[in-house]
Amino acid sequence: MLQHSKTLQATLGIEPSTSRIEVQCLLQEVLHVNRAYLYAHAEQVLNAVQDSAYMGLLKRRMQGEPIAYILGKREFFGLDLKVSPATLIPRPDTELLVEQALLRIPAHQTCAVLDLGTGTGAIALSIAHVRPQAQVLAVDASKDALQVARENKLALGLSNVSLLLSDWFGALEGLRFDVIVSNPPYIRSDDVHLSQGDVRFEPMTALASGVDGLRDIRQICSMSMQFLIPGGCLMLEHGYDQAKAVQDIMSAAGFRKVYTERDLAGVERVTGGYA
Repeated sequence: MLQHSKTLQATLGIEPSTSRIEVQCLLQEVLHVNRAYLYAHAEQVLNAVQDSAYMGLLKRRMQGEPIAYILGKREFFGLDLKVSPATLIPRPDTELLVEQALLRIPAHQTCAVLDLGTGTGAIALSIAHVRPQAQVLAVDASKDALQVARENKLALGLSNVSLLLSDWFGALEGLRFDVIVSNPPYIRSDDVHLSQGDVRFEPMTALASGVDGLRDIRQICSMSMQFLIPGGCLMLEHGYDQAKAVQDIMSAAGFRKVYTERDLAGVERVTGGYA
């Protein structure tokens, strides 16, 4: 296992701790055990079937395929979520958006929440799990992504989430919300990072958004006001260097008290404003 961890580290350029955990995850998947079992049975030798399955998964990872797609799952905000190549892989940075939404969603009264471009359902399901009185509508333009979100909803047993096929606000005429959240595509279409690391395997439509990365954010901001109740809040995740541009877009769209919050790394990650 140690040698495989070192090889994975060298091949993908990842941290030693990350490569070690990923090798453990692959072994857990093959053996159907938890991490404690691996530590307690460190001398166990894989049989031929197990070894073949493990080496197959390891080869996929060596080729750069994200560990989340190989395992078919990813933890987000304390929830175990199914993921697939039809969806963006939920990332810890996005938990800030959930935290900011929860600050603006009352714990003991109804609140209408909209999640635009839900993907796996990570944001919508996390909000619904913590705020059972909220009624959350999650939309996506991808049928395949919505199916993943639907399976996650069923697995978590959440009844206060609805899922709808919609290209942003396209199918939402006449609806109004207290809170709108979104982690939209925000990478420039010519960004070199789109051909590196995990994002090579993720759906491009969930990542890139025009020459400056702000096309979808502009569209959301320009339309959100008519779908928010007076005083309602829009919150958007964005790139590390886009806070000022997003603030300007929101202000130009008529939003008040526009603000930006930093993630745990100190990066300006979420910008919001009020109708």
